[in-house]
Amino acid sequence: MTDQTSRATLTGDDLETWSSLATVLEWLPAALDAQLQVDSDVTHFEYGILYALGDAPEHRLRMSVLAGYANSSLSRLSRAAARLEKRGWMQRMPDPTDGRYTLAILTEPGLAQVERATPGHVRTVRRLVLDPLTSAQRKQLLEISRRVQHAIRGSSGWTPAATE
Repeated sequence: MTDQTSRATLTGDDLETWSSLATVLEWLPAALDAQLQVDSDVTHFEYGILYALGDAPEHRLRMSVLAGYANSSLSRLSRAAARLEKRGWMQRMPDPTDGRYTLAILTEPGLAQVERATPGHVRTVRRLVLDPLTSAQRKQLLEISRRVQHAIRGSSGWTPAATE
C-alpha cells in the first residue's frame, strides 16, 4: 500500500474515534428533537431559531444572520419561519435600516414558548451530553468542538450572549 492509500483509510483509533463521533452526530439530533416535540411541539431546529432570537438584542436578527447561526439555507429557514409565524411566535419584516434585508422578530408568545421549552431542553442536554462528562472532559469537548468548527468554516458558530 502506498502512503497515499493508507492515509485515505481510517483504521485503529482513528476509525474508532470517527465512528463514535459519527454515531453521536446521528443519534443526538433525533434525541433532542424527540424531547422537544413531545414536551413543546417544536423541532430542535425551530427551538434553535426561537432561542437565538430570544438571546438577540431586541429579540430580532436579520434572517441572513439567523441562517448562519442555524447552519441553514435561507429557504429552509424561511419554511421554518413560516411555521413559527403561523403559530404567532415570530414575525418577519423588512429591516428599516436596510430594506434589502429581512428581520426575524420574536413575539411575546414566542418568547413565552422558548421560556417554556428551555427547562426540558436543558435537562435533556445535561442528561445526554454534560452530566456523563467530568468537568475536565466538558472543557475538552468545548475545545474540540471549537477546533472542528474552525476546520469546517474557519470561524466559530453561534455563541451565547455574555451572561453575568
